[in-house]
Parts: sequence; C-alpha cells; structure tokens
Amino acid sequence: MKGMEHRCSYVNMKNPLYICYHDEEWGVPEHSDKKLYELLILESFQAGLSWECILNKRENFRIAFDGFDIDKVCDYDEAKCAELLTNPGIVRNRRKIAAAVNNSVVFKAIQQEFGSFDAYIWGFTNGETIVEDFHIRTTSPLSDTVSKDLKKRGMKFVGSTIIYSYLQAIGVLNAHGAECDLCPGRLEATP
Repeated sequence: MKGMEHRCSYVNMKNPLYICYHDEEWGVPEHSDKKLYELLILESFQAGLSWECILNKRENFRIAFDGFDIDKVCDYDEAKCAELLTNPGIVRNRRKIAAAVNNSVVFKAIQQEFGSFDAYIWGFTNGETIVEDFHIRTTSPLSDTVSKDLKKRGMKFVGSTIIYSYLQAIGVLNAHGAECDLCPGRLEATP
C-alpha cells in the first residue's frame, strides 16, 4: 500500500508478495465464497509450514487446483490426487491433498445449509470484526469453536491454530500489530 511506513513485524520486507498480501488482503473483511474457499484450502496446506511458503506457491496452487473451482476439486479422483503429488510447485503432501478434496465437499454442504459459507463463518461474530493483538496468541476461544464445528462437519487440517490464522486472513479477526499503520488503534488516532 502506497504511503505505508510501518507494517506488522512478521512481514518479510524483502518479499513483494508478502508486502502486497499484508497491505491489501490480510485482515480485510472478505465475503466472497470463492475467496473464502481459496484461503481455507491454502491455510490447510500451511499446517506445519510458514504462511510465506504457501504465499510463494499461491499461483502454483491456483493452477494445480483449477483456479480453486470448488466443483472441479470436489470431483478429484485418485488419479488427479496422484498427479498433484508430482507437482513441485505446491506442497506435495498426500494427506493435505486428500483433505483439500474432502474439505471442498464439506464447504459445499455448509454453503447449502447456510446459503453461503460467508453467512456461516461470519455468523460466529454476528458479522463483526474482532480486534485482537496479533502478538498475544495463536489460538482463541473463537478459533477453538470454529475449528471444533468444522471438524464435527468432517473437515481435516482445520485445527484451532490454522483456523485462527484463517480468521485473521479473512478479516474476522483484525490482528495488525501496534507497530503497523493498519493497526486499528493507529487508524483511529489518524486525523
């Protein structure tokens, strides 16, 4: 974002993708089911890895997963999953690939039940963004609740830490650090 002097301390200032993601995407309330789906799949691949690793492979994931077309991903068979395991541009983990297919089916079921995944995920906070200090935790009672519900519905690789990160990514949680120009406290203090 032009004119930003201070960003969250975790941002790798040598990685333009990370800077752009932080400035324009992370923590911004997202309501598009297509985008919510993409970020949920990407976050599930992050388990045990850094977000920067996933972010650097994001375009490869988009290509490998047919532009995150949920209907296509729901129909992936063993042959397609085996093909994904040979793709060096993505995280090649058999369990995570299987989870992506499984989670796509569950995502669609949630859309059918609630009218949209947006209605489901934002329903946990009545459509409101919760402001939190990024540096305090990696889970919260909210991420515990959402994780438990997603697991009950059959999703995999959606533990509380991954869901906490996801909720930050989609703007349900605003956790920009106090040092960041996008921190809610700094934004309120700006004339």
